[in-house]
Amino acid sequence: MLEDFELKDKRTKFRQKLRKGIFILPSFITTLSFFCGFYAMIASFNEQYHNAAIAILFSGLFDFLDGKVARLTNTTSHFGMEYDSLSDLMAFGIAPGFLVYSWALQPFGRLGWMAAFLYVICGALRLARFNTLAQTGKAFGRFVGLPIPAAALVVSSMVIITKDVLLLESINPFILVGTVYVLAFLMVSNVRYLSFKQVDFKRRRPFSLLVFMVLAIYVLATIPEISIFVFAIGYALSGPAEWAYFVFRGKKPQEQAESLHPPRP
Repeated sequence: MLEDFELKDKRTKFRQKLRKGIFILPSFITTLSFFCGFYAMIASFNEQYHNAAIAILFSGLFDFLDGKVARLTNTTSHFGMEYDSLSDLMAFGIAPGFLVYSWALQPFGRLGWMAAFLYVICGALRLARFNTLAQTGKAFGRFVGLPIPAAALVVSSMVIITKDVLLLESINPFILVGTVYVLAFLMVSNVRYLSFKQVDFKRRRPFSLLVFMVLAIYVLATIPEISIFVFAIGYALSGPAEWAYFVFRGKKPQEQAESLHPPRP
């Protein structure tokens, strides 16, 4: 009996240690995202804009993974949420803002760095509002405003497609200024965006969906520069297009959100 008790006690202590170790895993992945955002700033400072854009893409991948790992291991915490927000501000707010300014907006002087600052501050406001809605549960299962990682994806994909597909070192500054202002507005708007966190992959789905996913992976692997750019622009425009569709039908934004994702009773 004594041996059984000691063995059970050792197992309990081992599980407690393992659980403490699991809490470190999502924070470590968040740190990788933070690191990629910081490296993107260093690369932009050294005029390595293509490397900076790729670093932001990797930061987005790590940002996606840390949330998935935290939910799968049941290690979500208030600390992890706050740390993730700080990482998002660095990787998807400050780093893309510094990138667009160094890449094409610097000749505009004050207008250029003010446009970059507007992008960063709107991204910070977007994160603050997201954290507030997440705590109050008033998001109706959809994103309110363009998520800041999606806005950063638009910026980084523009840099990559300009370099790899158009074979240009820079884009027309006026196009970039307009894009930055539109992204900043969409982030602080009330336009609803689809949240892929709500997709339930455990339920049975049509076979055609699997074929579509395989085709999407094939296209992504074949022409990643173009496919990432198309996805980023398409997602950024999906919110306004959906909003315009429901406004045309005479529905308000709240009714739009409830009809697309009814709140639980």
